[in-house]
Formats: sequence, structure tokens, C-alpha cells
Amino acid sequence: MEDSREDWNLLLWTGLAVLLPILITLWCSFQRPKRKVQLKDLFRKSKHGWHYTDLFNKPTYCCVCTQPILQGAFCECCGICADEFCVRKADHTLPCKEIMAPVQADGSFLHRWVRGNVPLASYCTVCKQQCGTQPKLCDYRCVWCQITVHDDCKAGLSGGEQCDLGEFRSVIIPPQYLYQVNKLRRRHPDEYCKLAAACGSVWSPLLVLANTRSGNNMGEVLLGEFRTLLNPVQVFDLSEIAPAKALQLCTLLPPGAVRVLVCGGDGTVGWVLDAIDTMKLKGQDQFIPRVTILPLGTGNDLSNSLGWGSGYAGEIPIEQVIRNVLEAEVVKMDRWKVQVASKGNYFRKPKVLSMNNYFSVGPDALMALNFHAHREKTPSFFSSRIINKAVYFLYGTKDCLVQECKDLDKRIELELDGERVALPSLEGIIVCNIGYWGGGCRLWEGMGDEPCPPTRLDDGLLEVVGVFGSFHCAQIQVKLANPVRLGQAHTVRLVLKSSRMPMQVDGEPWAQGPCTITITHKTQALMLYHSAEQTDDDDEDSSASESHSGPAYENSLQNSYLSFVQ
Repeated sequence: MEDSREDWNLLLWTGLAVLLPILITLWCSFQRPKRKVQLKDLFRKSKHGWHYTDLFNKPTYCCVCTQPILQGAFCECCGICADEFCVRKADHTLPCKEIMAPVQADGSFLHRWVRGNVPLASYCTVCKQQCGTQPKLCDYRCVWCQITVHDDCKAGLSGGEQCDLGEFRSVIIPPQYLYQVNKLRRRHPDEYCKLAAACGSVWSPLLVLANTRSGNNMGEVLLGEFRTLLNPVQVFDLSEIAPAKALQLCTLLPPGAVRVLVCGGDGTVGWVLDAIDTMKLKGQDQFIPRVTILPLGTGNDLSNSLGWGSGYAGEIPIEQVIRNVLEAEVVKMDRWKVQVASKGNYFRKPKVLSMNNYFSVGPDALMALNFHAHREKTPSFFSSRIINKAVYFLYGTKDCLVQECKDLDKRIELELDGERVALPSLEGIIVCNIGYWGGGCRLWEGMGDEPCPPTRLDDGLLEVVGVFGSFHCAQIQVKLANPVRLGQAHTVRLVLKSSRMPMQVDGEPWAQGPCTITITHKTQALMLYHSAEQTDDDDEDSSASESHSGPAYENSLQNSYLSFVQ
């Protein structure tokens, strides 16, 4: 009997040892989605820009309970961190970075400190020793000027608690400026200039417009990094707010002082430039900003032409990106109107498009059309710049065998400034406004010593070339061949007499039947050019190479912002 009882006890404890971990795991698996739903609900109502993470990439301590955490949430704007169980308390007790605040009685602006989790390799502004070296929640960082200071050194700060907004004070919109603008009875450019006098003589606010769908999905990361350095109201997610709305903030700032950094591909830049044209139609010419680019797309030919490189993958810090923007010079860039009048549709208005880079008909437009069709079906597959270029290569190889665009010269007529141009046996025609094409190829200048007029962004001229097919395009890109130079013109007219042909404007393709295409000058945009003399060695190397906020936080910023512009 005793042996049998011992056997049953052993079986019971063995069963418990096996079943208990399984039951605990199942309970946790049911509770985890519930906690995530609760956190999402909290994030939706919060003024913080919470971002949940399963694993922090460096030693991190909760700003509430001061204990080490592996998973939890951090605010991408002010930088506070909290574990899952302390997020709610952190949300209620720790304020975030204010986008608008009244000035102090003496007119000063005070530091806004966050304790602990200071950036790696940061140094105390008082004793010049490294901060954040102790394995606990320690030391302070100002969310505006980004200085760090030891707990013991904080009382010895020169200047006390007054904050000067740090290195990037000339691009930050101070909270007190927006507060004073909101109090103005008469909103007039002269009033903005008076308020701007307190921000310094070289104040040039920077607006950041990021497309989270461009390139290697870096847009979300960049949004957080820029919100950390700037006033969050200056940073816009183009998936949440259209450029036309975002750019209305320019009308609350001194005329001619604003710079806009577009984080995205050439299509995103065109979208922003179209919004600027809308500002001109509204009579807001004096508030037109200067536009610069942080290239996240696949081709980035416009970025290349303006000296910003062929693609950004985080190789230089955001601080250096802002410094480069401050050093850039203003240039004018021609923008063009493309009218497509379909044959036989006399009662339908012509299709009108804006062109910054190039228009093409033929094999490169066919590759772009096939690429976009497949990307619409499986967008998750096209999240890498390398994959995108590989897909383009495959479609180019296919067209070399099929030659869908052959005998183009028999189906199309070309006129440059009203004069008919005799065409050789071509498969494609490319009309360029900028120097680069096809992801970094100098199309017009080409190779060798053959003389030709140089391309310029502001000369009011278009360069027109022809290609013999996809294989010829590939040869041009690796500098083994030149395109057929057909001429330069102020106005280009193409007549497609028969059949359907693939066409594209700045990478946006479509299939077009018989029509007449007329390309005329539209306007000029103010762009920022980054010259080679202003780059250091790291920047030159990078030019040669190629998280998600809570919806309530986005909405709270947008609602606060929209209250200004309305």
C-alpha cells in the first residue's frame, strides 16, 4: 500500500510539473493580447508618442519604478521609458514635450529634464565626464537642447535652468512662439517677424515631411528621431496628413524663412511641390518654403541631381543631416506641365500631370508599369531597395527577349519647339529635366569626349534622347553606350498615332492609347542644393553608396496644429 501511495504521489507531482508550466504559458498567451489591447487604448488617448517594443536595444530602466526593463514602451518625443505595468502611471505623471507653452515671467525658457536612459556616449555638460555609466536610472537629459548632466552636477549648471534650445536652435520652433502666435489678434507677416526677432537673426525653421511607405521603411524611425530633436509640431507623417495641410504651418512663420525636408522618394517630393503650387494659387507666394530631400525611394534621381545622394540608409546621423541642410544653397528648378490629350475624346479634358524629373515612352516605362502592377498586388514583398532594383532587372531582361516597344519610330512623331524631328529606329524616347536618370545614370552628358550643352535645372530647356531597347538602357547605365541625343527644346510635342504604349512621368506609369502629349514650362521651385565642397569624407562615402506613434499622439499634434492654421 505504501509503495502504491508513493507511486501515485510521484505521478501526481510529475503531472503537476508538466502541466503547470503549460497552464502558465497558456494563461500568459491569453493575457498578453489583452494587455496589448489595453495599451493600444491608452496610446490612442495619450499625449505621449508611445512606441511599444518587445526588446530594448540597450540597457534601459523604467522612469517610474527605476527597475531594468526588457519590454515596454518609450515616448519617441520626450524619451521617457516604462515597462508594461508602469506605462499607465508614466502617462499620467510624466509630462511630454510641449509643442506650445507660455513664456516665463522674465521671458526665459527653462530646461525640460528627463531622468535616466541618456544617449550612449553622452557627456556631462558640467564635468565633461561620460553620463549614464552606472547600472541604474541616473543622470538627466534636456528634451530641447539635448544636453546631459550628472545627478550631482545638475546644481552646478552655468546659466541655471535657462535653456537655449542647443545646437539646432536656428531650426526649432520654440513652444513660446506658437503660444504667442495663438494669442495674436491680427495674424499678419509683420507680426510674425516681430515675434521671430526673439528667436535670433538666423532663425530658419525646418519642417520635416516623411513618407513612411518609401524605400526601406525608414520613415517611421526618422519621424521619431526628428521629433526628439525638434518641436513635434514640425514633423509630419504624410500617411496621416496631406502636404497641403502640413505646409500651412509656413503661413504662421516669417516669410521666406522656412525650409522643408522631404523624407521620401522622387514621387513624394513631387507631391510636396504640387502642394507648394497650391499655395501659390492661394496667393501665399511670400510663404513659399525652400525644399530639400532625404532620399528614401528606389531611384532618387532628383536627390542625386541636387547633391543629396542616391539613397539614405542611416549611414550618417540625423544631426549631420540637419547641419547639411543648414549649409545648403538655394537654387531654382524648372517644373513642367505634361498634357495628354487622347485621340477621339474631344469632349474630355486632357490629362494634366506635373513633371520634375523626366517623361518617357518605351522600355523603361514598361518596366516601371510592370513593377508597379506587381507592387500593388504584394506590397510587403517590395520593402527593400535591393529587391526593388532586382525586380526592375528581371523585367528589363524579359523585355530584351520580347521587345514589346519595337518600331516606336513608326508609331510616334516628335516635335521640338515646333520643328519635326526625324527619328531613327528607336524603342523609347526620354525627355529629361534633370541630369540623372535610371537610378543614378548621367543620361545627357553620357561618356567620352563628344561635346554637348550641359544640363541645368533652371535653363527652361528639356533634353530629349532616344534608346534602342532595354539592353541599350542597361548599356547606358553601366557606361558602355550613349543614348541617341535628339535635341534640347523649350516645348516638346509627341503624337502617338496608333496602338497602346507604356508611358511614365517621374516614375508614375500608365498604358496610353493614341494621343498627343505636350510638355510646356509650368513654374520654378526653390530647392536646396548640397555642393560637394560642403561634405566631409563620411558624406562623400554615403553619397556613393546607397516605429510607429500612437494614433492619439498623431491626432493631438495635428489638432493642435490645425487650431493654429485655421
